[in-house]
Amino acid sequence: MTISKRKCLRTTGKLSLLSLALMSTPFAMAQNSGWYAGANIGQSNATIDEPRISSGLLSSGLLAGPFNNTERDRGYKLFGGYQVNKFFSVEAGYFDLGHFGFTTTTTPAGTLSGDIRLKGLNIDAVGTLPITEKFSAFGRIGVAYVRAEDNFVGTGAVRVLNPNPSARDTNLKVGLGVQYAFTDALSVRAEIERYRINDAVDNKGDVDLASLGLVYRFGAKTPTPVARQYAPEPVVVAQAPAPAPVYVAPAPPPPPPPPAAPMPQKVSYSADSLFDFDKSAVKPAGRADLDKLASDLRGVDYDTIQITGHTDRIGRPAYNQKLSTQRAEAVSKYLVTSAGIPANKINAKGVSSSDPVTKPGDCVGSKPTKALKTCLQPDRRVDIEVTGKR
Repeated sequence: MTISKRKCLRTTGKLSLLSLALMSTPFAMAQNSGWYAGANIGQSNATIDEPRISSGLLSSGLLAGPFNNTERDRGYKLFGGYQVNKFFSVEAGYFDLGHFGFTTTTTPAGTLSGDIRLKGLNIDAVGTLPITEKFSAFGRIGVAYVRAEDNFVGTGAVRVLNPNPSARDTNLKVGLGVQYAFTDALSVRAEIERYRINDAVDNKGDVDLASLGLVYRFGAKTPTPVARQYAPEPVVVAQAPAPAPVYVAPAPPPPPPPPAAPMPQKVSYSADSLFDFDKSAVKPAGRADLDKLASDLRGVDYDTIQITGHTDRIGRPAYNQKLSTQRAEAVSKYLVTSAGIPANKINAKGVSSSDPVTKPGDCVGSKPTKALKTCLQPDRRVDIEVTGKR
């Protein structure tokens, strides 16, 4: 018995695998600029159109039995692109959506099975929306050149006239996703994409790919912050007036001036000069400043050294409190272990963004833009105050 020509099998959105493969006379079945690269792997999804397959079989005098479908498979893609700016990039790659299929029995006795494998090339325009300094969302639209390879097998009452049709076609693809940057060079992304597919038997439908992957940016470097030096405020020592001359002989020499009252000495260091971004380990460039401070304190009679870490107002308060405390403690540890300052004379604490240098209204905005970060740079600092006598 032969089978008439109909559209039978569709992927997500009812992509038909089966239409022109089983034939008789009237019937057949079927993601700053620069270069970057990455890979994604995940799950692809399709939907087998059982009603169309059953209808096609029925029109040829065959009654379809239960279906055993494969509607999910592993999919992956390899890609490379160029980041034009932080909002736009162009991306191209190779993808493999896996294969999908079905098996059913028929009355009169027979079986019919079919599957399709989908792979190809794509080129997309990608728009990016930065949400925080590390987290962003993106959308893509592009074209996919897809090769569809079908395979159909019939037994008993089912006769397949074209068991291995194939086709190539170019269609639209779209997608949405999010991305998180571990470093300037390495990011992780999660996304879902929809590929418009023409199968090998002239039917159209969609295949969805939900995937997770890594992106590597070539030549990415962490910018080196410019250290801002703060000179200690001048200490003015009031001198006692010289005693009025006494015109008697012999005149005693004037008494020496009284000693200076204890005066605090306060130094501020830019956090950008002492630490890498979002880090609390003192970097080599900052150690020279701390070594000089320790050298200036040699031979000085002081009581305590108060170290206070500050952040700007960008970010969560709890996180900023933790970071400011860790940075103050890192400076304290360096002065003790490397500069020989007695540990019992040092106190360290963090105050988050509670004591800014900038005034209300100086820096407008709440989103972490480059302009806002630059404006708030004076707030990111470590204050060191020495109290006692010289």
